[in-house]
Amino acid sequence: MEPSTIGAVGFFLTLGLIVLRVPIGFALMSVASACVLLVFAWRPGSELNLALGMRPALSLIQSSVFGFIHSYSLSMIPMFIAAGHIAYHARITTDIYDSARVLMARMRGGLAMASIVGCGGFSAITGSSLACASAMGRICVPEMTRYGYSSQLATASVAAGGTLGSLIPPSVLFIVYGIFTETSIGRLFLAGAIPGLLTLLGFLLTVAIWTRLKPDVAPMVDATYSRREKAEAAFKAWPALTLGVIVIGGIYGGFFTATEAAAVSLVFATVFGLVSQRMGIKELISSLRETARTTASLFFIAAGAKIFVSFVALTGITEVVVDFVVTAELSNWQVLVCIVLIYLVMGMFLDPLGTMLLTLPFVIPLIEGFGYELIWFGVVVVRLLEIGLVTPPLGLNVFVVSSVVGREPPVHVIFLGVIKFLALDLVVLALIVAFPIISLILPDTMG
Repeated sequence: MEPSTIGAVGFFLTLGLIVLRVPIGFALMSVASACVLLVFAWRPGSELNLALGMRPALSLIQSSVFGFIHSYSLSMIPMFIAAGHIAYHARITTDIYDSARVLMARMRGGLAMASIVGCGGFSAITGSSLACASAMGRICVPEMTRYGYSSQLATASVAAGGTLGSLIPPSVLFIVYGIFTETSIGRLFLAGAIPGLLTLLGFLLTVAIWTRLKPDVAPMVDATYSRREKAEAAFKAWPALTLGVIVIGGIYGGFFTATEAAAVSLVFATVFGLVSQRMGIKELISSLRETARTTASLFFIAAGAKIFVSFVALTGITEVVVDFVVTAELSNWQVLVCIVLIYLVMGMFLDPLGTMLLTLPFVIPLIEGFGYELIWFGVVVVRLLEIGLVTPPLGLNVFVVSSVVGREPPVHVIFLGVIKFLALDLVVLALIVAFPIISLILPDTMG
């Protein structure tokens, strides 16, 4: 059988398994391993001979996984994950929301804005949009509904705000993208900073316009705070701001590599949690257990993806895709628009990591062939994956928030609220695509 035929069948089989909710790691690893065996055992014009293909297939699978696990850059993933879990147990993440809630109390829609700021800080530190939607949904939504906010605004602001962490560093998606495309993870972190802040400001503007046009969705909160209380609230956020400075400032200034920034962040979060007595040894051990589980899951998925990449390269299906695009004589912009549409559609049905790992082996050769900057494209991909987290019908963040708050409001009502933020997402995406300088200005001027 032709290797390209095996490649095409393997790709669609993997896609089908992921759509059916088979765990990503199992789908990637099982299909890719089986197809690698078939490529070696079923040579064109000859009979199927599994014994002949077993040794080279196992050798390729072993070398792919070992080469990936042996990667130095991979060590930053458990450190960033551990820093996020420890920051959560030390209440560094919730302090961001508490500070914003006090400082924005007198603004119409201030609690929703504070929720977005809190979600942005939480998901950026922890690196998990879904964990943010779950944790902040329990904190922010009851607080907003208690003050008379509409349930649609309350839930939509948390669901949308949770997506900010994918762009604002540190981001697990950027780390995975950097490893698989062999690009600088530090530069990727810096490239995502301005688009992330731009999205955050856009979300705040969305809330301001929404509440101005429909004041009844966000009644003014009858709470006043003295200047001292506001100053204390602002000071309360210093640990979270310090973590941001360590990652963004340290990498931009040339003081740390991305891996070193992960280590320093972990040490700072641990020392702060223990010294401030916000966290004890019990919480520290719990954080490390959670880190081990999350890291093992991510590494298993990534190892499966590495085998999948080797399988794609072995079958030559990437060259078939590239030749098809070249034959179609599409312009650079037409190719880019097609890629964006593919990610938008896949994001409606698949989780972000699965979408990225499934598509990168095919998309990256096209991007390189048309002369696009890989750092910039990484920001575009992560932005598209963020949008997928809140896009109907299977926006994962929306369902997480819905499961947290209960039956009210129904899922479709949350989606109707999220659409307002989704419109802003598309505007920011268009700006990033049209003006790559928005993403590249920081990495191009880093120390």
